[in-house]
Amino acid sequence: MSSTTTPRLGTHRTPAARLGVQVVHDLVSAIVTGEVAPGDLLPTETELCENFGVSRTVIRESMKRLEEKGMVSVVQGRGTQIAPQSEWNILDKVVLGTMIENDETLGILDELAVVRGQLESSIAAAAATSRSDDELRVIHDHLETMHATADERDAFAAADVAFHFSVMDTAGDRLASGIARSLSKRAGESSRYYGAPGADAVRLTLEEHERVYAAIEAGDSEAAAREMREHIALAWERRRIRD
Repeated sequence: MSSTTTPRLGTHRTPAARLGVQVVHDLVSAIVTGEVAPGDLLPTETELCENFGVSRTVIRESMKRLEEKGMVSVVQGRGTQIAPQSEWNILDKVVLGTMIENDETLGILDELAVVRGQLESSIAAAAATSRSDDELRVIHDHLETMHATADERDAFAAADVAFHFSVMDTAGDRLASGIARSLSKRAGESSRYYGAPGADAVRLTLEEHERVYAAIEAGDSEAAAREMREHIALAWERRRIRD
């Protein structure tokens, strides 16, 4: 697609209650899927108003949101241009969620598992050196809940997430924990993330969490990092749907 092409986006009418949100989502989807590519120009404001059936105010606000996400830039005298992917705010909820939603090859989720492993291994190591008795009890309570809900998929998954988040709270590393928490939440919103785990998945998951907890309890930062990194890698490998 040439840099002067203006594709016809948003040819459906958007429900009034969600105008801005839906326009942004549709435009982000068009950019993520390559319907419009880096360097391309978006349609003019007038064309977008007609295509989406919304006011100029909604379109202008939507353009601001896209700029904040790093997905477009205004080029004086030319219009609104799609930015290269390297400039996108990947941690933005809509951007990352849309990338995962359209991740047919699971490449984004593969990368996410690697990044989570790196971040959460560091977090587990920090937790092992700073944990208090009260914090250990919280982590252990979530582990016990996992055992108690082993036959209840949703409750087990919630306890699993709570276990990880309690380790983050114990570590006290706000930046790493904030990024890891955001990645975990975005991934958890996709059915692709849960994939197709085998029959032994729950048992193996519990064993891995037991080892993470034991290392943190023992104050062994090296073991805590290793066990957390291995758990995240193995858990994704179990769930990942193969072609």
